[in-house]
Amino acid sequence: MNPTDLAFTPALEQARLIRRKEISPLDLTELYLERIEQLNPQLGAFFTVTAEQAIADAEAKTEQLAGSISEDLPPFFGVPTAIKDLVPVKDVRCTYGVRILKNRIETIDGGVARRFKQAGFVLLGKTATSELGSTPYTEPVGFPPARNPWNLDYTPGGSSGGASAAVAAGLCAVAHSSDGGGSIRGPAFCCGLVGIKPSRGRVTQAPVGDRLCGLAVDGPMARTVRDAAALLDVIAGYELGDPYWLPDPPISFLAATEKPLGSLRIAYTTELQPIGKADPICEQAVLETVRRLENLGHAIEPISLNFEELIDPFATIWQAGVDVGVPWFLLGKLNRWLVRRSRRQGSGQFLQALSKLQTVARQIVSSLAPYDAVVLPVFMHPTIRVGEWARLSAPQIFQRIVNWVAPCPPINATGQPAIAIPAGFSPAGLPLGVQLVGRPGDEITLISLACQLEAAHPWAQHRPALATEL
Repeated sequence: MNPTDLAFTPALEQARLIRRKEISPLDLTELYLERIEQLNPQLGAFFTVTAEQAIADAEAKTEQLAGSISEDLPPFFGVPTAIKDLVPVKDVRCTYGVRILKNRIETIDGGVARRFKQAGFVLLGKTATSELGSTPYTEPVGFPPARNPWNLDYTPGGSSGGASAAVAAGLCAVAHSSDGGGSIRGPAFCCGLVGIKPSRGRVTQAPVGDRLCGLAVDGPMARTVRDAAALLDVIAGYELGDPYWLPDPPISFLAATEKPLGSLRIAYTTELQPIGKADPICEQAVLETVRRLENLGHAIEPISLNFEELIDPFATIWQAGVDVGVPWFLLGKLNRWLVRRSRRQGSGQFLQALSKLQTVARQIVSSLAPYDAVVLPVFMHPTIRVGEWARLSAPQIFQRIVNWVAPCPPINATGQPAIAIPAGFSPAGLPLGVQLVGRPGDEITLISLACQLEAAHPWAQHRPALATEL
């Protein structure tokens, strides 16, 4: 296998090759570090590359492999990966996309980081995020912007833009990401990947607190549904004291990729009030996906959705989540504006907004309850250019964001699971995607359905030219 093919090999297959001793953790780690050295200056996918630690860990795992029985190894033993720079990793800097935190070294592992280590991964570094994870593009002040490997003039999305750029460019096979308003699904859309936003309570946020009232959750970014499902198996599960939690699913998420499906009742829409209809390119992606589902034997029906009552309470909670103790005048333009808006609102207004959000979320869940899945756009129009909105005022940027990401935040409010999957390319050659939304706690059905679509219309063979010309 040539180095490029190995770099784009699914993580589960890489783990299998390692267990069979056909490749070593050190070989694979060195391959990815070389690719990062060559491509990251263009992509801005990594804030921090932990090359020395990665080599040391890979060497130790290679030695361990020589004397191990493969069945005793953790599922991703020796497979290199990356963690978004919103999650602490012990002895590695964690910037949260904030320039004054560039020298902050963490003293603990976040719960997700600890589970990555327990699964046997080798950490290549920390991927780029927007400042405090607050925007759907990754251009924090004081850092190079993250760029889309399919076209460097465009964003890979945000706030998990570094993760999506890294996976799409073959800088790792899978990566950690997180989603508080579309930050997994949007980057997956922008870069032609699979991104799972799990149900609220599926993945622990230990040991730190939840500052977004249950809106945000960690999840996997991958090129295949199987890899994403297997990574979700690694990070899912309750930890003592979690404010939200779910019982374990009846089968593993990886097993769900082989679960046969009968005919499902599936709804769809390409129009969300009060925003309106999706751009024709994004609308077409939904309609083509719906046709494929119909050809697979599922019962399809259109629905109408109105999320107008959700916008203001969601914004109130989101802007409060940006006010985390960093001096407001050191933040970027949009976040400065959000902090000032938040501080003008009292605690009573915040609690009223939270109550309103929960009430509307219940109504949305109730309206979608008859359906096994719902097909929605991920974003309302195709990927934007890097810096496209930089000269706008903060209120103008905020409104552009609301209009672009409209299909995503309601699913954070409801806590339902969703999976973004590739759905072809735009006329400009940029990836497109759709999201499948499921019932609360039912990632199993979504993963099975996404895997069925992947088998009928494969996508993992597509690679950006930039990433194959090394």
